[in-house]
Amino acid sequence: MAGKTRARIPFAKMSGSGNDFIVIDNRRDLIPRRGMKAFVKAVCRRGLSVGADGVIFLHRSSRANFRWHYFNADGGEAEMCGNGSRCAARFAVLHKIAPKTLTFETLAGVIHADVGPKAVTVRLPLPTDLRLGIPLDLGGKEFDAQFLNTSVPHTVLFVDEPDTVDVEGLGRAIRFHPAFAPAGTNVNFVRVDAPHRLTIRTYERGVEGETLACGTGAVAAAVLAGMLGKARSPVTLKTKGGPALKVAFDLAGDEVTRVELTGEARLVYEGTLWPEALA
Repeated sequence: MAGKTRARIPFAKMSGSGNDFIVIDNRRDLIPRRGMKAFVKAVCRRGLSVGADGVIFLHRSSRANFRWHYFNADGGEAEMCGNGSRCAARFAVLHKIAPKTLTFETLAGVIHADVGPKAVTVRLPLPTDLRLGIPLDLGGKEFDAQFLNTSVPHTVLFVDEPDTVDVEGLGRAIRFHPAFAPAGTNVNFVRVDAPHRLTIRTYERGVEGETLACGTGAVAAAVLAGMLGKARSPVTLKTKGGPALKVAFDLAGDEVTRVELTGEARLVYEGTLWPEALA
């Protein structure tokens, strides 16, 4: 890679309930905009570089504490990432970029965050594009799917036992199903454990595989469960990554009037990327 990206680049490795990210303070344009996609694809490779589900770049903002660009591991830019938003908020507080109550710009709108000693809460944009009872024929089997855009598209299947689901195979088939073309969809397999508890596994678009957690997927699962009378706010979701996520929401019929996501944002380590990490 050319230009400034040949220099050594400070970064943080962070984890939001098992969803892992590389976070870079890019307010001085260490990574030029035109080079971000290639940079992300190189640095997210596990085994050859740092490895991550995505990369978060923090930039200056004239109307919030900062602005971000978020990229999935495949180099595609996404409008929003729930777990990533919590990590970005905590990073900004730790590096004195923002106070503990803060706002930041995303492609999905301005996000409000509160950074506490053990968890971070973000208030997310209101979901859109509700579609209930979507019939899916996959390999001769019929599935009843629900869809909600929580700043990124999410399909939810309520199942009896998430541990036995072929998340990679079935998730990939639904992710590329014509019903969700051309953008595709993230896919969540959800079990209702109690009125305030769900278990979730997620196939993430852009990562193209199962991740240990997905914040916007947790929001979709909780809100859809609430709309279908299967759960009530607040909802705690057990993820494959271990640390639980909590979703609080308000409903007015089929309209969502508030949605908040709470969970840990773990700083794993900080370091410096050498040029060979991008080779």
